Amino acid sequence: MADPNVAIIKTLHNEGGFVDNPADRGGPTNMGITQADLPGTPIQSLTIAQAEAYYSEHYWKPLYSQIADQDVANKLFDMGVLFGVGTVVIFLQTCLKLEPTDGAFGPNTLEATNEADPASLLVAFKSVLMTHATTIGSTNPTQRQFVKGWWNRINS
Repeated sequence: MADPNVAIIKTLHNEGGFVDNPADRGGPTNMGITQADLPGTPIQSLTIAQAEAYYSEHYWKPLYSQIADQDVANKLFDMGVLFGVGTVVIFLQTCLKLEPTDGAFGPNTLEATNEADPASLLVAFKSVLMTHATTIGSTNPTQRQFVKGWWNRINS
């Protein structure tokens, strides 16, 4: 079964430290967490423990711990932080050919995820994510500067 701590550590590594890029729609972020996410907490002073607690509460969904393959869980979690949980669950459901694609990681999505070949699922999932990242960059000129980094992260 998937370990949230493994996924969170990978995401913290991918997100890095404090960034204040004017083109980032989230505004100033630290470890991928925005000031809007934690109002009242000085985002520049965010600790690793605070980030881990935030990610555990807001991004690690209850059924993620029942995902059989840690790499699939890691990718689902990390991409949820990057692109939004509902969005990436829809992409996963699309790869699994589930109906409806509702963005909710429930028992049916869990079952289909665990029945899928993890390597094949990750290839398909990454392909959909790459298309999504490219589309964001092509439709939002201010976001183009981030696409190469998103591609690298998707393929990590």
